[in-house]
Amino acid sequence: MDEAEVPNPERPEEIEEPRTLGKLKVVVDDVHVTYRVWTSRTPAEGERRWWQRGSRAVPTKREVHAVRGISFEARQGETIGIIGRNGSGKSTLLRAIAGLIPPNKGTVYADGQPTLLGVSSALVQSLTGARNIELGLLALGMSQKEIASKFDDIVEFSGIGKSIHMPMSTYSSGMGARLKFAIATAITHDILLIDEALSTGDSEFVEKSAARIEELRDEAEAIFLVSHSASAIRAICDRAIWIDAGQIVMDGPTEEVLSKYLESVPRNLKKDRKQARRARRLRLDGQGANEDGSDWAQDASDSGGF
Repeated sequence: MDEAEVPNPERPEEIEEPRTLGKLKVVVDDVHVTYRVWTSRTPAEGERRWWQRGSRAVPTKREVHAVRGISFEARQGETIGIIGRNGSGKSTLLRAIAGLIPPNKGTVYADGQPTLLGVSSALVQSLTGARNIELGLLALGMSQKEIASKFDDIVEFSGIGKSIHMPMSTYSSGMGARLKFAIATAITHDILLIDEALSTGDSEFVEKSAARIEELRDEAEAIFLVSHSASAIRAICDRAIWIDAGQIVMDGPTEEVLSKYLESVPRNLKKDRKQARRARRLRLDGQGANEDGSDWAQDASDSGGF
Protein backbone atom coordinates (compact mmCIF):
# COMPACT_ATOMS: atom_id res chain seq x y z
CA MET A 1 0.00 0.00 0.00
CA ASP A 2 1.21 3.44 -0.84
CA GLU A 3 2.38 5.47 2.14
CA ALA A 4 -0.21 8.14 1.35
CA GLU A 5 -2.96 5.52 1.73
CA VAL A 6 -1.96 4.37 5.21
CA PRO A 7 -4.67 5.48 7.72
CA ASN A 8 -3.46 7.88 10.34
CA PRO A 9 -5.15 7.16 13.73
CA GLU A 10 -4.35 10.69 14.89
CA ARG A 11 -6.44 12.32 12.18
CA PRO A 12 -9.73 13.54 13.75
CA GLU A 13 -11.86 12.56 10.76
CA GLU A 14 -10.99 8.90 11.30
CA ILE A 15 -12.15 8.83 14.93
CA GLU A 16 -15.88 8.15 15.32
CA GLU A 17 -17.68 9.16 18.50
CA PRO A 18 -21.08 7.81 19.59
CA ARG A 19 -24.00 10.00 18.58
CA THR A 20 -25.11 10.64 22.16
CA LEU A 21 -21.77 11.98 23.34
CA GLY A 22 -21.44 15.72 22.87
CA LYS A 23 -19.78 18.27 25.08
CA LEU A 24 -20.04 17.99 28.85
CA LYS A 25 -23.28 19.43 30.20
CA VAL A 26 -23.15 18.35 33.86
CA VAL A 27 -20.28 17.25 36.09
CA VAL A 28 -21.10 15.98 39.58
CA ASP A 29 -17.85 15.79 41.54
CA ASP A 30 -17.85 13.97 44.91
CA VAL A 31 -21.12 15.58 46.02
CA HIS A 32 -22.32 15.17 49.61
CA VAL A 33 -25.62 16.57 50.87
CA THR A 34 -26.35 16.53 54.59
CA TYR A 35 -29.32 18.18 56.24
CA ARG A 36 -30.87 18.20 59.70
CA VAL A 37 -34.34 16.96 60.55
CA TRP A 38 -36.40 16.83 63.69
CA THR A 39 -37.35 13.38 64.89
CA SER A 40 -38.36 11.95 68.24
CA ARG A 41 -37.20 9.27 70.60
CA THR A 42 -38.21 7.80 73.94
CA PRO A 43 -36.29 9.52 76.77
CA ALA A 44 -33.96 7.46 78.92
CA GLU A 45 -34.91 6.99 82.55
CA GLY A 46 -32.52 9.68 83.72
CA GLU A 47 -33.88 12.19 81.19
CA ARG A 48 -37.48 12.13 82.41
CA ARG A 49 -38.74 15.11 84.35
CA TRP A 50 -41.49 15.39 86.86
CA TRP A 51 -43.80 17.09 84.35
CA GLN A 52 -43.36 14.27 81.79
CA ARG A 53 -45.75 11.39 82.06
CA GLY A 54 -44.54 7.95 81.18
CA SER A 55 -42.27 7.75 78.13
CA ARG A 56 -43.44 10.74 76.09
CA ALA A 57 -41.30 11.20 72.99
CA VAL A 58 -38.58 13.86 73.13
CA PRO A 59 -37.92 16.02 70.00
CA THR A 60 -34.38 15.43 68.73
CA LYS A 61 -32.45 16.95 65.87
CA ARG A 62 -30.47 14.50 63.75
CA GLU A 63 -28.33 14.70 60.62
CA VAL A 64 -29.35 12.92 57.42
CA HIS A 65 -26.54 12.15 54.98
CA ALA A 66 -28.78 11.95 51.89
CA VAL A 67 -26.09 12.00 49.16
CA ARG A 68 -22.73 10.37 49.86
CA GLY A 69 -19.88 11.14 47.48
CA ILE A 70 -21.65 10.83 44.13
CA SER A 71 -19.63 11.55 40.98
CA PHE A 72 -20.56 11.25 37.31
CA GLU A 73 -20.59 13.17 34.02
CA ALA A 74 -23.46 13.84 31.63
CA ARG A 75 -22.91 14.83 28.03
CA GLN A 76 -24.92 16.61 25.40
CA GLY A 77 -27.73 14.46 24.02
CA GLU A 78 -27.84 11.97 26.91
CA THR A 79 -31.08 11.02 28.64
CA ILE A 80 -30.27 9.56 32.05
CA GLY A 81 -32.68 7.69 34.29
CA ILE A 82 -32.01 7.71 38.04
CA ILE A 83 -33.47 4.72 39.88
CA GLY A 84 -33.49 3.43 43.43
CA ARG A 85 -35.76 2.84 46.39
CA ASN A 86 -37.59 5.65 48.16
CA GLY A 87 -35.23 7.46 50.49
CA SER A 88 -32.14 6.57 48.43
CA GLY A 89 -31.32 10.21 47.59
CA LYS A 90 -32.60 10.49 43.99
CA SER A 91 -34.68 13.65 44.44
CA THR A 92 -32.05 15.25 46.66
CA LEU A 93 -29.47 14.67 43.92
CA LEU A 94 -31.70 16.33 41.32
CA ARG A 95 -32.27 19.32 43.59
CA ALA A 96 -28.51 19.65 44.07
CA ILE A 97 -27.97 19.60 40.29
CA ALA A 98 -30.70 22.23 39.91
CA GLY A 99 -28.95 24.46 42.43
CA LEU A 100 -31.83 24.32 44.93
CA ILE A 101 -29.73 22.56 47.59
CA PRO A 102 -26.08 23.57 48.08
CA PRO A 103 -23.79 20.54 48.53
CA ASN A 104 -22.02 20.31 51.88
CA LYS A 105 -19.01 18.91 50.05
CA GLY A 106 -18.11 18.56 46.39
CA THR A 107 -19.22 20.56 43.37
CA VAL A 108 -21.83 20.48 40.60
CA TYR A 109 -20.78 22.05 37.29
CA ALA A 110 -23.51 22.78 34.73
CA ASP A 111 -23.07 24.15 31.21
CA GLY A 112 -26.47 25.86 31.04
CA GLN A 113 -29.43 26.47 33.32
CA PRO A 114 -30.93 23.31 34.90
CA THR A 115 -34.75 23.30 35.15
CA LEU A 116 -36.43 20.99 37.67
CA LEU A 117 -39.85 19.56 36.83
CA GLY A 118 -41.36 17.65 39.74
CA VAL A 119 -44.68 16.41 41.02
CA SER A 120 -44.75 19.41 43.36
CA SER A 121 -44.25 21.96 40.59
CA ALA A 122 -45.90 25.24 41.48
CA LEU A 123 -49.26 25.31 39.72
CA VAL A 124 -52.07 27.24 41.38
CA GLN A 125 -54.87 24.83 42.29
CA SER A 126 -57.55 27.53 42.49
CA LEU A 127 -56.89 28.69 38.90
CA THR A 128 -57.95 27.01 35.69
CA GLY A 129 -55.59 24.86 33.68
CA ALA A 130 -55.62 27.51 30.94
CA ARG A 131 -54.54 30.23 33.36
CA ASN A 132 -51.81 27.96 34.73
CA ILE A 133 -50.50 27.41 31.21
CA GLU A 134 -50.25 31.15 30.72
CA LEU A 135 -48.51 31.75 34.05
CA GLY A 136 -46.18 28.79 33.58
CA LEU A 137 -45.04 29.91 30.14
CA LEU A 138 -44.63 33.49 31.33
CA ALA A 139 -42.35 32.15 34.07
CA LEU A 140 -40.35 30.34 31.38
CA GLY A 141 -39.77 33.64 29.60
CA MET A 142 -42.30 33.45 26.77
CA SER A 143 -44.17 36.43 25.35
CA GLN A 144 -47.97 36.54 25.07
CA LYS A 145 -47.68 35.92 21.33
CA GLU A 146 -45.50 32.83 21.89
CA ILE A 147 -47.90 31.58 24.55
CA ALA A 148 -50.84 31.87 22.15
CA SER A 149 -48.95 29.84 19.55
CA LYS A 150 -48.12 27.07 22.06
CA PHE A 151 -51.45 26.91 23.92
CA ASP A 152 -53.36 24.47 21.70
CA ASP A 153 -50.38 22.11 21.44
CA ILE A 154 -50.03 21.98 25.23
CA VAL A 155 -53.73 21.23 25.73
CA GLU A 156 -53.66 18.52 23.07
CA PHE A 157 -50.50 16.93 24.48
CA SER A 158 -51.85 16.88 28.04
CA GLY A 159 -55.09 15.23 26.91
CA ILE A 160 -57.15 17.32 29.33
CA GLY A 161 -59.62 18.56 26.72
CA LYS A 162 -62.45 20.83 27.88
CA SER A 163 -61.33 20.44 31.50
CA ILE A 164 -58.58 22.94 30.70
CA HIS A 165 -61.09 25.66 31.59
CA MET A 166 -61.85 24.14 35.01
CA PRO A 167 -59.92 24.80 38.25
CA MET A 168 -56.91 22.57 38.82
CA SER A 169 -58.41 21.55 42.15
CA THR A 170 -60.87 19.41 40.14
CA TYR A 171 -58.08 17.55 38.30
CA SER A 172 -56.90 14.06 39.14
CA SER A 173 -53.24 13.60 40.02
CA GLY A 174 -52.62 12.17 36.54
CA MET A 175 -54.21 15.16 34.80
CA GLY A 176 -52.13 17.56 36.89
CA ALA A 177 -48.92 15.64 36.16
CA ARG A 178 -49.62 15.60 32.42
CA LEU A 179 -50.28 19.34 32.36
CA LYS A 180 -47.09 20.11 34.31
CA PHE A 181 -45.05 17.99 31.92
CA ALA A 182 -46.66 19.58 28.85
CA ILE A 183 -45.91 23.09 30.13
CA ALA A 184 -42.33 22.34 31.12
CA THR A 185 -41.46 20.68 27.80
CA ALA A 186 -43.08 23.37 25.64
CA ILE A 187 -39.67 25.01 25.28
CA THR A 188 -36.16 23.67 24.94
CA HIS A 189 -34.21 23.63 28.19
CA ASP A 190 -30.47 23.61 28.60
CA ILE A 191 -30.75 20.82 31.19
CA LEU A 192 -34.14 19.31 32.05
CA LEU A 193 -34.58 17.46 35.36
CA ILE A 194 -37.81 15.44 35.66
CA ASP A 195 -38.62 14.20 39.16
CA GLU A 196 -41.39 11.56 39.13
CA ALA A 197 -43.64 13.73 36.96
CA LEU A 198 -44.46 10.66 34.82
CA SER A 199 -45.33 8.34 37.71
CA THR A 200 -49.07 8.93 37.45
CA GLY A 201 -49.26 8.82 33.65
CA ASP A 202 -50.82 5.93 31.73
CA SER A 203 -49.06 3.92 29.04
CA GLU A 204 -50.30 6.21 26.25
CA PHE A 205 -48.93 9.26 28.04
CA VAL A 206 -45.59 7.51 28.64
CA GLU A 207 -45.32 6.90 24.88
CA LYS A 208 -46.15 10.53 24.11
CA SER A 209 -43.66 11.69 26.75
CA ALA A 210 -40.97 9.47 25.27
CA ALA A 211 -41.56 11.02 21.84
CA ARG A 212 -41.46 14.55 23.29
CA ILE A 213 -38.23 13.87 25.19
CA GLU A 214 -36.75 12.32 22.04
CA GLU A 215 -37.43 15.63 20.29
CA LEU A 216 -35.63 17.48 23.07
CA ARG A 217 -32.74 15.05 22.92
CA ASP A 218 -32.45 15.56 19.17
CA GLU A 219 -31.79 19.20 19.99
CA ALA A 220 -28.76 18.02 21.99
CA GLU A 221 -29.94 18.79 25.52
CA ALA A 222 -29.18 16.77 28.65
CA ILE A 223 -32.19 15.21 30.40
CA PHE A 224 -32.42 13.50 33.80
CA LEU A 225 -35.47 11.42 34.75
CA VAL A 226 -36.51 10.02 38.12
CA SER A 227 -39.54 7.77 37.72
CA HIS A 228 -41.24 4.83 39.44
CA SER A 229 -42.18 3.50 36.01
CA ALA A 230 -39.83 0.91 34.53
CA SER A 231 -41.51 1.31 31.15
CA ALA A 232 -40.86 5.07 31.21
CA ILE A 233 -37.18 4.56 32.03
CA ARG A 234 -36.83 1.98 29.25
CA ALA A 235 -38.68 4.06 26.68
CA ILE A 236 -36.97 7.36 27.40
CA CYS A 237 -33.47 6.78 28.78
CA ASP A 238 -30.33 5.44 27.12
CA ARG A 239 -28.38 5.39 30.39
CA ALA A 240 -29.36 4.64 34.00
CA ILE A 241 -27.79 5.36 37.38
CA TRP A 242 -28.85 3.17 40.30
CA ILE A 243 -28.56 4.92 43.67
CA ASP A 244 -28.94 3.32 47.09
CA ALA A 245 -28.33 4.94 50.48
CA GLY A 246 -27.01 8.05 48.74
CA GLN A 247 -24.33 6.21 46.74
CA ILE A 248 -24.06 4.98 43.16
CA VAL A 249 -24.48 1.21 42.92
CA MET A 250 -24.29 0.98 39.12
CA ASP A 251 -24.02 3.33 36.15
CA GLY A 252 -24.41 2.10 32.59
CA PRO A 253 -26.77 1.20 29.74
CA THR A 254 -30.42 1.34 30.81
CA GLU A 255 -31.33 -2.32 30.31
CA GLU A 256 -28.25 -3.61 32.13
CA VAL A 257 -28.80 -1.37 35.16
CA LEU A 258 -32.56 -2.02 35.27
CA SER A 259 -32.04 -5.79 35.16
CA LYS A 260 -29.61 -5.71 38.08
CA TYR A 261 -31.86 -3.37 40.05
CA LEU A 262 -35.01 -5.45 39.49
CA GLU A 263 -33.14 -8.55 40.62
CA SER A 264 -32.55 -6.83 43.96
CA VAL A 265 -36.18 -5.71 44.46
CA PRO A 266 -37.52 -8.93 46.10
CA ARG A 267 -34.73 -8.84 48.69
CA ASN A 268 -35.31 -5.15 49.33
CA LEU A 269 -39.08 -5.68 49.57
CA LYS A 270 -38.72 -8.42 52.20
CA LYS A 271 -36.31 -6.28 54.20
CA ASP A 272 -38.56 -3.22 53.98
CA ARG A 273 -41.67 -5.12 55.06
CA LYS A 274 -39.81 -6.35 58.13
CA GLN A 275 -38.72 -2.78 58.89
CA ALA A 276 -42.28 -1.51 58.37
CA ARG A 277 -43.66 -3.99 60.92
CA ARG A 278 -41.00 -2.94 63.38
CA ALA A 279 -41.74 0.74 62.69
CA ARG A 280 -45.44 0.28 63.41
CA ARG A 281 -44.62 -1.37 66.73
CA LEU A 282 -42.31 1.45 67.74
CA ARG A 283 -44.32 4.44 66.56
CA LEU A 284 -46.15 4.68 69.85
CA ASP A 285 -42.77 5.12 71.49
CA GLY A 286 -41.81 7.89 69.06
CA GLN A 287 -39.27 5.80 67.16
CA GLY A 288 -39.97 5.58 63.44
CA ALA A 289 -36.87 6.46 61.48
CA ASN A 290 -34.01 4.72 59.74
CA GLU A 291 -30.43 5.53 60.59
CA ASP A 292 -30.44 7.98 57.67
CA GLY A 293 -33.58 9.70 58.99
CA SER A 294 -36.00 8.26 56.41
CA ASP A 295 -39.26 6.64 57.44
CA TRP A 296 -39.39 2.85 57.52
CA ALA A 297 -43.07 2.50 56.72
CA GLN A 298 -42.89 5.03 53.87
CA ASP A 299 -39.89 3.22 52.38
CA ALA A 300 -41.70 -0.12 52.55
CA SER A 301 -44.93 1.18 51.05
CA ASP A 302 -43.30 1.94 47.68
CA SER A 303 -40.32 -0.39 47.68
CA GLY A 304 -41.77 -2.54 44.91
CA GLY A 305 -41.19 0.29 42.45
CA PHE A 306 -38.33 2.71 42.03
